[in-house]
Amino acid sequence: MVNMVLFAAMTVAFVALTLFLGWYGYKNTKNNDEYLLARNKSRPLILGLSYGATFLSTSAIVGFGGQAAQYGMFMIWLVVLNLLFGLIVAFLFFGKRTRRLGKKIGAFTFADFLGKRFKSPGIRTLASIIILVGMPLYCAAVLLGSVNFIAVTIPELDKNIIIIGFSLIVGIYVAYGGLIAVMYNDAVQAAIMFLGMVVILIVTYVTLGSGANMELTNLWDNPLLSSVTHNLAADGMNGWTSAPDFLSKTWLTVVTTFMLGVGIGALAQPQLAARFMSAKDDKTLNKSLIVGGIFMIGIVGIAYTVGALSNVFFFNEHGVVAVQYVSNIDQIIPVYLNELFAGISFGDVFLIIFILAILCASISTMSALFHAMGTSIGYDLKNVIEDRKSKEHVDAKSIRWSRISTLVMILVVIIVAYLMPANIIAKATSIFMGLTAATLLPTYTHSLYSKDPNRLAAKCSIIVGMISWTLWALFMNKGIATLAGTPLLVPSTSLLIYVDPLMIALPLSILALVLVLLLKPKKATEAQGPDLESKIMFH
Repeated sequence: MVNMVLFAAMTVAFVALTLFLGWYGYKNTKNNDEYLLARNKSRPLILGLSYGATFLSTSAIVGFGGQAAQYGMFMIWLVVLNLLFGLIVAFLFFGKRTRRLGKKIGAFTFADFLGKRFKSPGIRTLASIIILVGMPLYCAAVLLGSVNFIAVTIPELDKNIIIIGFSLIVGIYVAYGGLIAVMYNDAVQAAIMFLGMVVILIVTYVTLGSGANMELTNLWDNPLLSSVTHNLAADGMNGWTSAPDFLSKTWLTVVTTFMLGVGIGALAQPQLAARFMSAKDDKTLNKSLIVGGIFMIGIVGIAYTVGALSNVFFFNEHGVVAVQYVSNIDQIIPVYLNELFAGISFGDVFLIIFILAILCASISTMSALFHAMGTSIGYDLKNVIEDRKSKEHVDAKSIRWSRISTLVMILVVIIVAYLMPANIIAKATSIFMGLTAATLLPTYTHSLYSKDPNRLAAKCSIIVGMISWTLWALFMNKGIATLAGTPLLVPSTSLLIYVDPLMIALPLSILALVLVLLLKPKKATEAQGPDLESKIMFH
């Protein structure tokens, strides 16, 4: 049972600090440079923590932690891919070029960057639409992660009040404080997240003992669990500490949807690209990479380890594993931590710390997503329309529209959250990241590594990626088709239904880009006009 007085006191202090940093961002925001990019305001520590906190949300802790309870330690490979693609490749091969080119061409958002690199309002519009279609689903999943945790932990609180109040707090400081408020809040929230996860890891191993990993291995052969392990084995699982059979249902789901979807998808995340453009110089990015790496290993490494070990805890306490005890995978971590802390001294204090950590994980990502969605409407789409009429641009007017758009997107996310089913957090995250990778990653890469980016090739790549991803998602992938209520065009026994749309759409998107580049006459490419900025960049 949570001490409500202590919880209220700590929550009020946390909300006060959050709003204060929002006010700080508001007072220091006078133009688009500051509202959209917090340019020259982000130090290495702030940038590294903000990047990590934006990348890792409640979907990583609650959603993927629950998936780790189901699929076991094999999910740890997602940590490797997060580090490889989400940090090392992202910072070294995308971050520095994005920062340099973004500054040279005067880009303020991810869509703005692509539009200016290709000198194409159409590409800017397409990128904005993809953000506005897919990001609300991801943002709603992040919101539900924290709401579900609080609802399980403190059932006295009304779920509707949590959803609406929580969204409004985040939206207000994002709308008025801009990226300065977002990044400074991210840094504070990341520190609380890290503390909360370390506490969980320590309490887990103190409770279960140093032999917990071996116990998890032995659970697979326990005769009391033969019914559940038989069903899991039929899908390709070989244990909670072993890899599943290659190309089995479980392998395809975990590898293509969770690991590759999130791992590769991280490279084309608009809210993360904005962090690169906010950096003062390359040295700042190098230092931020170290900070982000430590943070990421701590958060996701602990989340997936604890998620898998929850099976040992539930078996010791109730004689069943996690998926038997908690039918909703998104609630495995909340239920586990509530029972874990209930059995130790000062458990309510530790639980409150983790509640704040969950709030931080949700707020840090939601704030970045609200900022990205708001600026996509208030800055990108609005300016695409206005640029056709006039070249004049007024910072104050753009900021005002971005703030209004942010508040509108809050309502959209709340509605989506109410419509979403159970067991959706990890899936929704993979859907959004897979969609952005399939549609935008080849174009984004081309914009960074070509001296004269080809507009037609970029448009074809985006459109082919969008169409192929949508068709496979709605009519070939069982998980997404079930959510959308669309019929599968292949037998339910086929392994194809477990292949993520990313695995089909990304290769086709790349192929479309390459074919146009090979087939398009050189003269037509030159007709786009010289790209002075890229010549300077690649000199």
